[in-house]
Amino acid sequence: MLVVEIAEAEAVGRGECVPYPRYGETVSGVVNQIATIVPELEKGMGRADLPSVLPAGAARNAVDCALWDLQAKQSGTPVWRRAGLSEPHPLTTAVTLSLAEPDEMAAAARKQDGCPWLKVKLGRDGALERLRAVHEAQPAARIIVDANEAWTAPTLEDFAAKAATLGVALIEQPLPAAEDDALIDMNLAVPLCADESCHGTDTLERLRRRYQAVNIKLDKTGGLSEALELLKAARSLGFEIMIGCMVGTSLAMAPAILLAASADFVDLDGPVHLAADRAHPIIYDRGRLNPAGLDLWG
Repeated sequence: MLVVEIAEAEAVGRGECVPYPRYGETVSGVVNQIATIVPELEKGMGRADLPSVLPAGAARNAVDCALWDLQAKQSGTPVWRRAGLSEPHPLTTAVTLSLAEPDEMAAAARKQDGCPWLKVKLGRDGALERLRAVHEAQPAARIIVDANEAWTAPTLEDFAAKAATLGVALIEQPLPAAEDDALIDMNLAVPLCADESCHGTDTLERLRRRYQAVNIKLDKTGGLSEALELLKAARSLGFEIMIGCMVGTSLAMAPAILLAASADFVDLDGPVHLAADRAHPIIYDRGRLNPAGLDLWG
């Protein structure tokens, strides 16, 4: 993960991003991207100018969120108010279970007593066996399945028919993004959510007739500014909304939480998978998150 700080007078704005190899990103590459625009930032370049100098992705996310934070610090007006959003409040988030052997995933699920939502990572083989083990361990939990582009269309059809009886409410990115056409007008018992296939507003149109929901992550959109536009556009096209994240600290979650109040699915448990978090962190307790204060961000 990488943090950008932008200072002006006594105010310091911060933004965190997580470069993602799936999109060809590395920490050094993102650092270099940001370095190229430092002269423009020093001249006062604002958020509206970022799309013309940085592509959507981690680098633009960190800078965009740092500028939002800086403006909030300078003005004394929190980001949620400046963006026309609701004040952050406690939310329910899915808790992620990593891919492992079925008995290990069941044991991990049992540790999440009281969590209303679980996100279950599944691969190409043994998906149904692993799902059944998790469901039997936590039968009251609603489940989001994340296939991480691992399946084929026949695998998906067979899995979805059975998954609907095992607490599954959503299947995320079942096929490789390049194979989305196989999903056109597929009639499944469980709705589908686009993750790797959904980035900014320009990717929405081709998701129609393929997906019923989209996963909005700031590291994909290039920051809160584009994420706000994507949420609005996706809603207008009838998509349900998931607000998701990479594995980052509370500093990366704080901007995303502003969008989560209006989402159908929330997956913002990144910090619980880290050994250490930021000062003034988000507090997590059995699938509930309590937003951090303005000392952290915004």
